[in-house]
Amino acid sequence: MILAANSFLEFLTDQFVHTSLLEWLAVITGFICIYLAAKETVWNWPISLVSVSAYGLLFYKEAMYGDMTLQIYFLFTGFYGWYFWLNKKAETHKPITLLSGQGWFIAILSIVILSLFLGWFMAKYTNSTVPYADGFCTSVSFVAQILLTRKVLQNWLLWVFADICYVPLFIYKHLNLSAILYFILIVIAYKGYIDWKKTYREQTN
Repeated sequence: MILAANSFLEFLTDQFVHTSLLEWLAVITGFICIYLAAKETVWNWPISLVSVSAYGLLFYKEAMYGDMTLQIYFLFTGFYGWYFWLNKKAETHKPITLLSGQGWFIAILSIVILSLFLGWFMAKYTNSTVPYADGFCTSVSFVAQILLTRKVLQNWLLWVFADICYVPLFIYKHLNLSAILYFILIVIAYKGYIDWKKTYREQTN
């Protein structure tokens, strides 16, 4: 048991030593911005701009082109979310909204169509080794980010699902620090859902 524990600690130490500074920057700022988003703090947006820029470069190096493109999208939605949240801050009438049944249908359909298209495109035109997995994770994150910028409660459920999918993908690509981050983000995203749900109920009473 002690030998196994020592081996695991040595493995983690080795992974941390070989983790690039770029991945460290992306992971640390990513952790901070998700934590602040769960707390409904507008400062999550400027910090997210640093994180997505770092991850964009990292994913390019790893030939994860779907997620690289997603970071460009995150960059634009980061500015939009920052603007929207600053304006929403002055409002007190139901700043958090719910996704309707029709909204869920559109969200799921969008994920399926976008996943198939991105997977096909990367498999045919790029050197990606994980085209469909990359495309699927990208698509779920794409939809979740739209819902987050609009302060839709269920964005956190999609983030929980996306983070669960990212963990094995990052391990396969040897981005182990990012895999650890996303495992933690599963808990943070679920906590974000619980906190936002409580806030929504308070607003509707």
